Amino acid sequence: MGEDNNPNIKEKPVELDNAEIEKKLEKTRKFSIKEGSFASIAGGVGENYVTPYALSLGANTAHIGYLTSFAGLFGPISQIIGSRLMEKYDRKKLIILFVALQSLSWLLFVLSGVFFLNKFSPELVVPFLILSYIVYIIFGSLAAPPWFSMMGDIVPDKIRGDYFSKRNRINGAIALIATLAAAFWLDYTKKEDIIIIGFILLFVIASISRFISTYYFTKHYMPKIKLEKDYYFSPLQFIKKAPFNNFGRFAIFIALINLSVNIAGPFFAVYMLKDLGFNYVWFTAINMSAGLFAVIFIHPWGKFADKYGNREVLRLSGLLIPIVPILWIFSSNPYYLIFVPQLLSGIAWAGFNLSASNYIYDAVTVQRRAIVVSYYSLLNGIGVFIGAILGGLIAYYVHLSSINIFLFIFIVSGILRAAVFLLMFPLVKEVRKETVPIHRNPLLYLKEVKPIHDVLSLRSTPLAGISIFKKKDSLKEEAMINKENLPNKENNS
Repeated sequence: MGEDNNPNIKEKPVELDNAEIEKKLEKTRKFSIKEGSFASIAGGVGENYVTPYALSLGANTAHIGYLTSFAGLFGPISQIIGSRLMEKYDRKKLIILFVALQSLSWLLFVLSGVFFLNKFSPELVVPFLILSYIVYIIFGSLAAPPWFSMMGDIVPDKIRGDYFSKRNRINGAIALIATLAAAFWLDYTKKEDIIIIGFILLFVIASISRFISTYYFTKHYMPKIKLEKDYYFSPLQFIKKAPFNNFGRFAIFIALINLSVNIAGPFFAVYMLKDLGFNYVWFTAINMSAGLFAVIFIHPWGKFADKYGNREVLRLSGLLIPIVPILWIFSSNPYYLIFVPQLLSGIAWAGFNLSASNYIYDAVTVQRRAIVVSYYSLLNGIGVFIGAILGGLIAYYVHLSSINIFLFIFIVSGILRAAVFLLMFPLVKEVRKETVPIHRNPLLYLKEVKPIHDVLSLRSTPLAGISIFKKKDSLKEEAMINKENLPNKENNS
């Protein structure tokens, strides 16, 4: 204890143990991929089926809107609490505690199924499920700020895009496998008329998987962080200053995108299961196709972001996002839905989500990373809440004879996405200094990417570390490109 209080040797151990610390950080990055893999199983067999479960318990469209909107509001509020808890408690302990509690919260979903099967207060089953989902989201959100802060410390900025694209690619592939397996299981239990029991088993698996991811958190090495006294500022201060600084405008932009997206987001599942009458296999195949395409394309997006900056990825992917819901109106054929709107969705959201997350790491200091992320999430939560409520109200109260109400909602969502992008994105600036100057014509980027047949032939597979970008066979060409850009890069700095 006395050594800790000696100012003369306070930083000496860090200087002496840099190599050892780097080894621990490298191991932690590997553990994080394993932890995320089990979390992905929980998401694949559990979280992906909350809406179908609610529908099986008798939920209506308004309930589905509430399911998304309330969770979207309580989650960010919990993140603010989680960021403040970091002032008093160790990040690692907070993560382990709340992830463990989140794994237990799956048992509440099981309980709602037991109530339904035993016809215990049938009118309260769906509200209890919504409450259960809120509890699940709260525990996960309490863990989010310390987790986000930790990941910023264990992943250096120079490899951030590449690492997170690899992590997301592996975890995404596992989530897809889990989701597909769950779909076949649910389809079987539906034919056997034991669908609720099928859901219950999936939620038990989700709980066990999340417990295993909790175990991997115990093996993480987390550097200590000291929060200075002046690091804190209130949510009101953040919101007041948001329009007048770059990160604030970025946060408003993302929040408005989430608002416009969630007008439609909760209702794709309802549209497929209720209006189109898809079974769980087709429903899951369509849902997971976007994730599969995201897994394939996230690695080139990561490489692209490391070179050109996250803003440029936001620009290119953001141009695609408004088109996605509009494409749903042209056909209900499942093959069309997979290979047109879902393909575009996977490409767009892979880049958008990756770059939005990494943009925060680049723009925010280590001291304020957790608190800023919690306020950023609060704005997003408000957007999700308003969007889902608006979508639910439209679905419940608007009656149109000329068009399916869900298709109308998809059109509204697409138009609002485009409006937000056109009005807000020009106000967002790049914050990373070491980037190659951007091309004004997006097609010029294709010169630095291998032909599209590499993607279609899956040469960049979900679990492989093979990049779609040029590597050993084109090092000379890449060196020439970088050399040509060097003068401009120096001028920019």
